[in-house]
Amino acid sequence: MANILNIMPELQADEMAYVQNIIRDMSEERAQQFANIYRARRRDPMLILVTALLGFVLVSGVQRFVLGQIGMGLLYFFTGGLCLVGTIIDVINYRRLAFEYNVKEAQLVNAMMNGQYGSNY
Repeated sequence: MANILNIMPELQADEMAYVQNIIRDMSEERAQQFANIYRARRRDPMLILVTALLGFVLVSGVQRFVLGQIGMGLLYFFTGGLCLVGTIIDVINYRRLAFEYNVKEAQLVNAMMNGQYGSNY
């Protein structure tokens, strides 16, 4: 049984609990392989915060592009972050945005490792 605290100590508590649930039945080697792939794909909440803050001074919507939400990124870009209201909401909710993105990525990595999406990862 692998322990995520030893493998990925940089995770926030809610993300750590979620990932621990995914790797709980994996061998230590398989859990390390998962962690290596997941670490490269996940987004740090501070990255989301910094890119959202860019919406106040440079370009709105960068955080949405970083999260793979191209449509929302374009909407924010062309509307000035929905007149800054959307940008303010994203600054407040940056941890939730990062967590939701990371959950999807963890599920995708787990599915790829289990052969559900082919072997190219």
